[in-house]
Amino acid sequence: MDRFRVVGGARLAGEVRVTGAKNSVLKVMAAALLAEGRTTLTEVPHILDVEIMGELLRRLGCAVDYDPDAATVAIDVPAELGHQADYDLVRRIRASICVLGPLIARCGRAEVAMPGGDAIGTRPLDFHIAGLTKLGAELDSEHGYIVARAPDGLTGATVWLDFPSVGATENVLMAGVLATGTTVIDNAAREPEIVDLCQMLQQMGAKIDGAGTSTLTVEGVDRLSPTEHAIVPDRIVAGTWAFAAAMTQGDVTVRGARPEHLEIALDKLHSAGATVEGVDDGFRVVMDRRPDAVDAVTLPYPGLATDLQPLVMALNSIADGAAMITENIFEGRFVFASELARLGAHVRTDGHHAVVRGVPRLSGAPVRASDIRAGAALTLAGLVAEGTTYVSDIVHIDRGYPGFDAQLRSLGADVTREPDPDAPFLE
Repeated sequence: MDRFRVVGGARLAGEVRVTGAKNSVLKVMAAALLAEGRTTLTEVPHILDVEIMGELLRRLGCAVDYDPDAATVAIDVPAELGHQADYDLVRRIRASICVLGPLIARCGRAEVAMPGGDAIGTRPLDFHIAGLTKLGAELDSEHGYIVARAPDGLTGATVWLDFPSVGATENVLMAGVLATGTTVIDNAAREPEIVDLCQMLQQMGAKIDGAGTSTLTVEGVDRLSPTEHAIVPDRIVAGTWAFAAAMTQGDVTVRGARPEHLEIALDKLHSAGATVEGVDDGFRVVMDRRPDAVDAVTLPYPGLATDLQPLVMALNSIADGAAMITENIFEGRFVFASELARLGAHVRTDGHHAVVRGVPRLSGAPVRASDIRAGAALTLAGLVAEGTTYVSDIVHIDRGYPGFDAQLRSLGADVTREPDPDAPFLE
């Protein structure tokens, strides 16, 4: 029940380092279920979602040793797994649905509560269900749970995804590695986090071709072995620091990042007037003037990530000129616009389009984070606002950004964490 107190006027300068991706670590933690024994993950981010996923795996029978200081998670998977993922944990992170595929593959059955997560729009599970059904699983909805059964095991098949859903690609992929025969996933997601999952599964003994392309071919194997794997760097966190530098007319070097995963986002910052250059183990963003407004359209990878859209909107809110943002992935992303408007931003939304007309400076006010990326964007907006901004519901930010306030302070920001006097009292 904390909030951020953000004092405007800071110019961010210095270095930050990103660790493993939130959007990958939770999925590879679930993938550990596919092999009996001890799997060790490194470059694990210190975020709340890792703790929640660790507790979920414990309830399935695993021993989980999470060391945030060493950035490692060790998962000991038993020969006999539990098969029920309870609502009290699943409702907190949507990524928990990714245990569905591994549990069906290992146990022949699974009961996973309908997932929760960020309030950014409807994210139906139809693609997951259709794909797993193609492999021979029987799925029903009972009392708020997805109940899956495959008593005779899974059989490889060709799965066509109507949309390149990351979650559906991951679930079908993890089910297919232990299925009998060949599984082909057409129109598969191509995100770096999908490639990371494929690489880990290959280290475990899976036979996968086409990682990083829209067609994945999986030859099922009888068993997999535990492994050690380093999580791919978090491109969304890296992108957040890039936008932070541009918004505050700063000079920030991001270490541990892979600029090739952010080509479109960094190109947008270049168009806005920033200098972007590659450095050893990352990139540097320098901005010495007010940014120019930039149009943006979110698309599946390699397009502009929907997770970066709130950062684009925040940048445009203080840019010179007007720009249009088109959100093609999650219709609820524009909930954030009303909070940004509380800071004085000029934003008009219509369906999946938003027109943002920049103002020279925002004005500090109390705002609420509705999701992880909205929370980060509002915090950055507070840095370029006159006066003080209070960002509440920062539990969302903690789910995706390790030590966000501490890293901001290391770059020169005046950001403090404090109890939220307006938060509801919980006994």
